[in-house]
Amino acid sequence: MVIAATLKDIASAVGVSLATVSRVLNYDRTLSVSESTRKQIFEVAEELNYTKLKRHALVSTKPLKIAIVQWYSKTKELDDLYYMSIRMGLEKRCEAQRFQVSQTFQNDLKAIEDDVDAIIAIGKFSNQQVTTMAQLTPNLVFVDQDQLCHGFDSVVTDFRFAVNQVIEFFMQRGQKQIGLLYGTEWTTDGQLEVIDPRYKAFRQEMEARQAFDPKLVFAGDYTNHSGYQEMQTAIAQLGDDLPSAFFVSNDPMAAGALKALHENGLDVPGRVNLFSFNDTTIAKYVFPELSSVHVHTELLGATAVDLVENRIQSGRKTPQLVTVGTELMLRESTGK
Repeated sequence: MVIAATLKDIASAVGVSLATVSRVLNYDRTLSVSESTRKQIFEVAEELNYTKLKRHALVSTKPLKIAIVQWYSKTKELDDLYYMSIRMGLEKRCEAQRFQVSQTFQNDLKAIEDDVDAIIAIGKFSNQQVTTMAQLTPNLVFVDQDQLCHGFDSVVTDFRFAVNQVIEFFMQRGQKQIGLLYGTEWTTDGQLEVIDPRYKAFRQEMEARQAFDPKLVFAGDYTNHSGYQEMQTAIAQLGDDLPSAFFVSNDPMAAGALKALHENGLDVPGRVNLFSFNDTTIAKYVFPELSSVHVHTELLGATAVDLVENRIQSGRKTPQLVTVGTELMLRESTGK
């Protein structure tokens, strides 16, 4: 009969403490131990038939290969720094963990190598695109899209709570009529129209307060130009009835809306207050600076990497949904 090795057997063979063996075999990345020692512990444990060791531990000394799939093109990514910030958060955490990273933009799924250990997909994806990625690896994490119902780890922002906070902010100041500029878009294969979660949260909350007015809602495509055009439309259609408060789905649209207001001689924040979403660099480099919902984009990316590592190292099969909170950043566009 083969008797499983104990931690003491492994510690004695390698010449390290019991605690070191335990932490290495439990994939404790905070432990300061050389790669050669880590490798030796894994090898001795396998030789001694240590039953707790997972099969993947044999290759744990090799860095994980992670493919980052960005649904935006490189050019479009520059137009909306939100997704770039998420990608940079991902890459920063991967670098810290010494993982190998490959990138593909605009959902170029054919560019993903066959031997990747995991895929982290940033953005919005159709069912067909999800299926294609799942065929390459079961270790699949989505950032900014909830795919829990399809059995995949997901990291998302708490849109509903954030939107409700903005509405409450305006309401507390007596601004009962609130306009909305939001975005619509499609997945890159044209198979799925993605409804702005901020629109859904805004409508639900405003209807609950019996304050939703469809005449004050304008749909763009998240770009600076669409924000400009939709605010121009709002000004032309509403005239003196233009509300004194607008919530805008992202910073590029808000910057475009701000330009339209300036061109029409409407003071911000004197005549109109603007509250944006994402709080990318743009929010702090327009005049006046934009109040914005700060999304912790780096944390979104880092959390996705942590989910990948946990799934691979623990053998976890149950999908997880992680919701990351936000905070309101008050600046001059709302009079602080």
